[in-house]
Amino acid sequence: MAKQTLQLLDIFFDIHSFTPQTPVPEQVFAAKVFFIGKTLDELSIVVPQDVKLDSLEVEEDWRAFEVLGPLDFSLTGILSNISSVLAEQKISIFAISTFDTDYILVKKDTVDASIRALKANDYVVLKD
Repeated sequence: MAKQTLQLLDIFFDIHSFTPQTPVPEQVFAAKVFFIGKTLDELSIVVPQDVKLDSLEVEEDWRAFEVLGPLDFSLTGILSNISSVLAEQKISIFAISTFDTDYILVKKDTVDASIRALKANDYVVLKD
């Protein structure tokens, strides 16, 4: 029986790091997709690669798998199970959750290995 269905987004992402005092750059809000996380220690912004930001550090060339949802809050272990499958293959992830679903980002050079691992573990993976 198949587990969740994941959609590989047809977007390359960069993950940027800023100080927590840095205002969010205006061009972020014009991006088709973006994620912002702020703590007392940092500001992280994930944007498509065509959005250029002047950050302290940047991790380039990430792809995103969207867990097709919406996912009910009562469901447990979804992100844990997917990350375990990828960890077994030594594939690093950057995970993002929204109200409706989860996104698992992997480096572009691990996309094919990620798809193989997920499919071998009964996940359905769709590509744009």
